[in-house]
Formats: sequence, structure tokens, C-alpha cells
Amino acid sequence: MNDITQLEGKHIAIVALGKSWHDYNIAKSHGTKFDEVWAINAVASVIFHDRVFMLDPASRFLDSDDAGGQTESMRKVLTNHTGPIYTCELDKRCPGLVEYPIDKVMQAGKSSYLNNTVAYAVAFAYMCKVAKISLFGVDYSYKGNLHFAEQGRGCVEYWLGKHMERGGKVVIGSTSSLLDSNECAEDKLYGYHRLDDPLVVLQNAEGELISMKASEYKQRLTPQPKAQKFISGRQDPPEPKKW
Repeated sequence: MNDITQLEGKHIAIVALGKSWHDYNIAKSHGTKFDEVWAINAVASVIFHDRVFMLDPASRFLDSDDAGGQTESMRKVLTNHTGPIYTCELDKRCPGLVEYPIDKVMQAGKSSYLNNTVAYAVAFAYMCKVAKISLFGVDYSYKGNLHFAEQGRGCVEYWLGKHMERGGKVVIGSTSSLLDSNECAEDKLYGYHRLDDPLVVLQNAEGELISMKASEYKQRLTPQPKAQKFISGRQDPPEPKKW
């Protein structure tokens, strides 16, 4: 399980604690398969997974209540989990801890921009050259009258951008705000969204991104009515064999 040499070209799921993490459950129940599942912090106490990323020191959970609602579940994970749990510091009370390969990750990505745990997981995936990353519960921003935002979204999107620039694929839970995934298609291209007939972005069979007017896209989606067969004369339904 600690071996990372076999991750190149694989499809991994990263599951965090945001509201859209239920999209992971829907994906799994509908048969979506992943080569590995990586849990962020206390998600490890809920779902089957292959690796855990917890970049805080274990002492934050074991010696304080600073983690709030995650504290009790993480104490159980840390003291019983056989790992790997990637973190910043080993602790003899926790058998599964593995030191995060910080230097190798920074060298691979040529960056030290790492300000939250999910970003560390995505950067790890980038270092391992995985082919596809699916993210669930990685939200950071929630719609209301105003956007409520948590720190870290920009950092995660930065590493995802590096991954995509290299040719990797990214899938986001449909209810997550990450990469504006929960915005309707007509609102994603700023400026064009103000037009009477806004542009939408699609991916063609070759994987290239193309744009078209929303009206054209909707017309393509509208099923064409089938031609009706001409029926001459009266045709009664068959008589039942028994009343």
C-alpha cells in the first residue's frame, strides 16, 4: 500500500469533508471505479480507502480539541490505522503515519504553494503522474446570498491546473464549486454569460474543448419527433382470450 511507483497512469479519487462528498457515494453506487481512493482527514473514519492525507501533526488531534468535531474520529483513526497516513511529523502513538515526501513533491511541481491538505493530496498525485483525478467534497465555497468561502480553493485549483496542463484529466463532483463545476453551462464563460445567447463549452470526441451558442446546443439535445406510420382502416385491439 505504501508503494507509489504503480500509481502512474491510474485513476484516483480524493474525498474530503465538503458537502459535495455525497457525490462520491452516488458515483460508487452507480458503478464508478477508481484504482485508489484517498481520504482527507476524518473521511478515513467513514469510507473504504487506500491512503489518508492528514498534514496536521497528530498531536493536534491527540493532545487538543482544536480540530472540533473531527477530534474523536481522528483519534480512533490515528491510533488504529495501519496506514499510510501522510503527515508532516511522525508520532510513536500512531502506527500508520508516513512522512509526506515534501521535497520530492516540490521538485516535481517546481512549487512550494501548499496551503491546505487537499492541495497536498493533489500535488502528491501530480508527482506520481496519475492519469485522472476525481474530487468529491472539495468545495471551499458555498452559494447563498453571498459566497461563504474557506481558505485553500486557489491552491487546489493551481495544482489541478498543472495536472491538466500535463494532459491529466480532472472530474469534480457536480455539486461542488471547485472549478465552477456547479455553475450552469451558460454562466461559466464570464462576459459571454451576459449575451442573449451565451456560449457553452463542450468536449468533442478527440477531447478538445469547443464552444457553441446555447441555442445550438439545446437544439442538438432536443429529440426529433419520429415519423408516424400511416394506418388505413379500422384496427381493433386483439380480443382477450379470457374475460
